[in-house]
Amino acid sequence: MTAGVADGSAPQPPGDIPRPRALSPQFDILIVAQGGGIDREAAMLTASLRRNAPGFRGRLIVAEPQPSGAWEGADPRMSGAARAALTDMGADIRPLHAHHFGRSYPHGNKIEALALPDPGRPFLFLDSDTVVTGDIDAVPFDFARPTASMRREFTWPAPPLYGPDMAAIWDALYRRFGLDMAGSLDPAQPVDHWERHLYFNAGWFIGADAGPFGRRFTDWAVAVRDEPGDALASQSLDPWLDQIVLPLVIHSLGGGRPGPELAGMDGAVTTHYRNLPLLYARGPAAAVDEIEAIAALPQIAPLLDGWAPARLIRDGIGRRRIAPMFAGEPVPPREQAIRHRLRQEDLWLA
Repeated sequence: MTAGVADGSAPQPPGDIPRPRALSPQFDILIVAQGGGIDREAAMLTASLRRNAPGFRGRLIVAEPQPSGAWEGADPRMSGAARAALTDMGADIRPLHAHHFGRSYPHGNKIEALALPDPGRPFLFLDSDTVVTGDIDAVPFDFARPTASMRREFTWPAPPLYGPDMAAIWDALYRRFGLDMAGSLDPAQPVDHWERHLYFNAGWFIGADAGPFGRRFTDWAVAVRDEPGDALASQSLDPWLDQIVLPLVIHSLGGGRPGPELAGMDGAVTTHYRNLPLLYARGPAAAVDEIEAIAALPQIAPLLDGWAPARLIRDGIGRRRIAPMFAGEPVPPREQAIRHRLRQEDLWLA
């Protein structure tokens, strides 16, 4: 029977038929977790994912650095309690045997961890100090066009007084790897402005296949570290190496800046809070509320025992002391200024 005819109403045109919510292609999420605070943050991220994206269709892969190779002489593995909590929440924990970075550059964990996801699957990398506050499965990622977080500050490069200037420093990197820098520039920005150049925060990034992405990221990061070249001779590479090479990799794979359709990242869907003092200083209310709710969960609360930053949640220090310090400011201060003020008040619990 034709819909709408039996009761005398007009048939509904096909365009009015309710349609299911559009989803991104199935993808995996990759994070890194190791001992100390990072495994606790990873557990909180996982809990927030399960709470706010319960229908997430991909794998949550947790890379756990091992005490071998580039981590020789240290044991970066998670606590047994954190590993058990992650496993109970459905995380797929995989050992990371670092060969290139490890103790000398822990930020390199994220680079080498890209070898762990299964081949041929789209991926989203998230820093462990991230909280999920919305349905990440509904974000319309285009994995064929890699991109990354734009929530960054002017941290690199620092051109010396007598040159080379910013453009020359970046151009040397692009030319080194056979890339056309002109296609990466934002023409809406002034020639001498840092935002004219492609520069990301490595707190999240996406790609079509972690394997090729990770191999290029690793090869180029090792090359820049080992032989910076004349243009980078005066530049600091630690801790910026991952953020220096990431835009080169993304540009080489046909990617670029994220469009407005990804505004939920670093917005209503995720918050890369970096650490709890900064979360209370500048984080959105939804992210603060979610972290506090997660901290009370029975699978998370025991993990926070003995962890100094948890005092900001449990003792109310974050809401009572940190949040009022920065309330009402029209423009959030730079992170360096936030850190300085928190240290002055003995509130930099990180």
